[in-house]
Amino acid sequence: MTELLAGPIADRHQALGASFAAFGGWDMPVSYAGTVAEHTAVRETVGIFDVSHLGKAVVAGPGAAAYVNRVLTNDLAKIAPGKAQYTLCCNESGGVVDDMIAYLVSDDEVFLVPNAANTAAVVAQLAEGAPDGVTVTDQHRDFGVLAVQGPKATEALAGVGLPTDMEYMAFADAEMSTQAGAVPVRVCRSGYTGERGYEILPRWADAGAVFDVLLGAVSDLGGQPAGLGARDTLRTEMGYALHGHELSTQISPVQARASWAVGWKKSEFAGREALQAEKAAGPSRRLYGLKATGRGVPRADCVVRAGADGTEIGVCTSGTFSPTLKQGIALALLATDSGVGKGDQVVVDIRGRDLPCEVVVPPFVPSHV
Repeated sequence: MTELLAGPIADRHQALGASFAAFGGWDMPVSYAGTVAEHTAVRETVGIFDVSHLGKAVVAGPGAAAYVNRVLTNDLAKIAPGKAQYTLCCNESGGVVDDMIAYLVSDDEVFLVPNAANTAAVVAQLAEGAPDGVTVTDQHRDFGVLAVQGPKATEALAGVGLPTDMEYMAFADAEMSTQAGAVPVRVCRSGYTGERGYEILPRWADAGAVFDVLLGAVSDLGGQPAGLGARDTLRTEMGYALHGHELSTQISPVQARASWAVGWKKSEFAGREALQAEKAAGPSRRLYGLKATGRGVPRADCVVRAGADGTEIGVCTSGTFSPTLKQGIALALLATDSGVGKGDQVVVDIRGRDLPCEVVVPPFVPSHV
C-alpha cells in the first residue's frame, strides 16, 4: 500500500483538531468544526482551505506560452500576462487527462496548477512534445496553495497587506509579512466555491507561516478553517467539475458542459478533431443537475431512471446534501436520446429506493465570484 503524502502544514491541521482522509494520494483535512459549519462560514463570512496537494508545474523558455496554447484546449492568446485561465488537457480521443488553471506569467513562462493525482500525466504530455529550449518542470512540492473564500475574503487579505484590487482570474506577485519575515507569494482572485475569493501560493517551506497569518485574519472576521468536505459541498452547489467525476478520459468537455473552456477557433490543440466531431454530431450524454424533491441524498454512481417508465438514462457523477438549500443535490450524466432535460422529473436509485428529483442546469445557487 502506497503511503499517503503529507502537505506542508499537516501539523497545523492536527493542532486544529482536523479529521483526515485520503484524497488523490494525499492525507487531507476533511473537517474541523463540521462540514456544514465550514460550508456556511464560506457562504456567509469567510473560510480558509489548505489545498497544497494540488499540482504545480512550469513551462518555460522561448515561445512557452505559444507551445502551451497548441496543447491545452482554452485559448491562452485571449488573456494577457498577469491573468489566469481555466483550461483542459485532453487526449487525442477528446477525453480529459486533467483540468487546471494556467497562469500566464509572460510569453516565455506559464505556471500550471493541475489536480494532484494527474500532475505527472500533464507534465509528461507537455514534455513529450516540447520544442527545443522549452522546459516542463514538475514543481508539485515547491509551492503550497491556500484558498481564502467568502464575502469577507477581500477584507481578510487587505488586512494582512496582500493585493485584492484585481479582476476575476487576475494574479499578482507580492510579499507578505509573517513571523518568519517577509516572504514572496502569488495571489490570484480565483477559487472553487462560487464565492469571491483568492488563492495564495507561497513557497512550500513558507506555507505554515503564511497560513498562520491568514488564519488569524479569517478568524478575526468570524470565519474559520474549512476542509475537503466543505470544499466538495461548495463546488457541487456551483456545478463545478471534479476530475474523475464530471471529467475524465472517458468524459469529454462537450459532455460535461465545459465547451466554454475550449478554443474552438484555434487551429491546434490535443483532441481537437475528436471534439470538433462530437460537437458537430451532438454528445451522447450531457451533464445536468438533480435536485431532490423527496427525502434522501443522491450519491456518485447512483443510477438515474426516467420517471415515467423506469428506463435507465444515466448515472450520478457527484452527490451530496446541500447545506445552502437543505436538500439533496447531484450532478449526473444523462443520455441525450432520452429526451429528458431541464424541468423534467427523474428518479435516482439509492440502494433500491427511488428518490424523486427535478432536472436542473447548474449552478444550484447563485455565483458571487
